[in-house]
Amino acid sequence: MAMDAERRQAELIGQFSAQAAALSSAPQLAALVLEATSHPALFAFSELLALPALSKLAGTQYASSLDVLRLFAYGTLKDYKSNSGSLPALLPDQVRKLKQLSVLTLAESTKILPYDQLMQELDVSNVRELEDFLINECMYSGIVRGKLDQLRRCFEVQFAAGRDLTPDQLNNMIDTLSDWLGTSDNLLHQIQEKIKWADTMSEVNKKHQKEFEDRVEEAKKSIKQADIDLRGHDDFLSESGGIMDFEEDRIRPKRRRQPPA
Repeated sequence: MAMDAERRQAELIGQFSAQAAALSSAPQLAALVLEATSHPALFAFSELLALPALSKLAGTQYASSLDVLRLFAYGTLKDYKSNSGSLPALLPDQVRKLKQLSVLTLAESTKILPYDQLMQELDVSNVRELEDFLINECMYSGIVRGKLDQLRRCFEVQFAAGRDLTPDQLNNMIDTLSDWLGTSDNLLHQIQEKIKWADTMSEVNKKHQKEFEDRVEEAKKSIKQADIDLRGHDDFLSESGGIMDFEEDRIRPKRRRQPPA
């Protein structure tokens, strides 16, 4: 579902970008901004804001369209109400879209959104109206998933689509990722050193094992040779003893038999 939503966002951004590139007059570009900020399925605007074609609105009577586009990229309904004097009046579709974006902004900081806070931020007067908006305009559109807890009077956010990053947020994210990359490089270096040490110790252990096995084999050979030598010596002593006995029998004088009386 999330991949489908991202693909749809990319398609819409591509379509509006192509249209903006084909337009040359400020009124046409202002109308394009109005169409984009009113579109029910488009929730990302920073790429449109960065289009060179829209820079043609600067310095014209339609320059406020750039402010509106910037509001939809980074702002909330509360921001609009605070600056309504310098911004054009919004259409109902734009107001609904800005409320949806406001929910996404709140969901970035916490996953438990109290009803009282939501009603204040979205300019909603009662719980029934708030819950209908969360269900029909937020959950059914796929930008958030969650649970309405009437007992605790809060909305538990399980998923929320990401909003455009402001330049400051983008720089902070780049710094964070750079720090993470540096930490990862250091950790990888330490792991590689540990692997080298383990390989070295493995080779040392293999060498010691081979030396031990060689010594055991030499000891076995020595014991075997000693056993052979010992057996040969025993056989020699046994044979020598037999010869000596035989010689002694020959030398020993025989007892003469006495003649009968």
